[in-house]
Amino acid sequence: MQGEDPFEQGTASILRQPKAVWATAGASVVAFMGIGLVDPILPSIAKGLEATPSQVSLLFTSYFLITAVAMLVTGFVSSRIGGRRTLLAGLALVVVFAALSGTSSSVAELVGFRAGWGLGNALFVSTALAVIVGAAAGGSSAAILLYESALGLGMACGPLLGALLGDASWRYPFFGTAALMAIGFVCITAFLREQPGPARKTSLLDPLKALGHRGLASVATSAFFYNYAFFTILAFTPFVLNMTPYKSGAVFFAWGLLLAVFSVLVAPRLQKRFGSLKVVGASLVLLAADLVILGYGNHTTAIVCTIVSGAFIGMNNTVYTELALGVSDAPRPVASAGYNFVRWFAAAAAPYLAPKIEEWSNIHIPFVVAAVAAVLGALVVWVRRSALTHEAEELEPKHATEDGVTVFAG
Repeated sequence: MQGEDPFEQGTASILRQPKAVWATAGASVVAFMGIGLVDPILPSIAKGLEATPSQVSLLFTSYFLITAVAMLVTGFVSSRIGGRRTLLAGLALVVVFAALSGTSSSVAELVGFRAGWGLGNALFVSTALAVIVGAAAGGSSAAILLYESALGLGMACGPLLGALLGDASWRYPFFGTAALMAIGFVCITAFLREQPGPARKTSLLDPLKALGHRGLASVATSAFFYNYAFFTILAFTPFVLNMTPYKSGAVFFAWGLLLAVFSVLVAPRLQKRFGSLKVVGASLVLLAADLVILGYGNHTTAIVCTIVSGAFIGMNNTVYTELALGVSDAPRPVASAGYNFVRWFAAAAAPYLAPKIEEWSNIHIPFVVAAVAAVLGALVVWVRRSALTHEAEELEPKHATEDGVTVFAG
């Protein structure tokens, strides 16, 4: 990144935003909370529904599998009905399926309801940044900073909410999320006006065609391996830690805070000094080392490594977002849809495969596999650096400001 520091430029104006921006940002916090919400209560869900860890992990698999496929649809939808209606449709689906999740009588029902939740979340988060940028005061830097802050806050507070409500019953976090998203629906209905539509409507095949660009394909492939490592931590570690909802929620709250701080504050400064490719490569290697130590350390070591991984994940999220948005000549909404389509398949695979790998081997090997995936992500960046170097050097935050689908940096 060259030129202005987005954090320094955005701080002065981030608080001076219209109600529409705050309504969308607030709903974004809750949307991102939905990802880590179930972390502290995974063991409780397994006990309450008499399910195995691999069965309960399907809550993530169904959620992200639908999210991946939906990325091919969200641009098609938002370019035709507009950003406001797309946001409201996504919020309505989340309200319905989050509430239904709390009524589940079997793990199969819960997995199915989480899939519907994933569709709603995909529609919402894929459009939120574009809406915030379009309605924000103070320029794109302030808007992007607000969005990244909402992402980090949501990822940090999700496990905390899950712990606080889940201590009484594993069902309550789902009802709580539905209530909060309903409030977000009302606020966006009241305060957000429809924005101008895109100049060109997006087809269903455009994101797949965009992946023909070798730079974008390289970023998506690297992010696929990274996301496998990321979601091994998010979905499998709660079973390894085997703590009460309160304690597990505290661990992942600290993890989320580090994710937010390194995503919003640290990553842009490191990019400016060392360049995007060096930052993401080093961060992936450090994440791999952290995973190995987590897998073979004692319980205290596992807690520390889980929290520390948030720092590497935060940096990677920021860099991958900007690389995906700027590396190709495809329209950025289209490029980001193709990128998300690839990487979310890893987020769907890791929660299912990690418990299976433990069943086939032992508790250490899932973390070794995740570490290997992180190293492979770094190798892709290194091998394909010629296709990424120029774009990485030229990237600026404004690349995230086009209308339509945007990258979900979660």
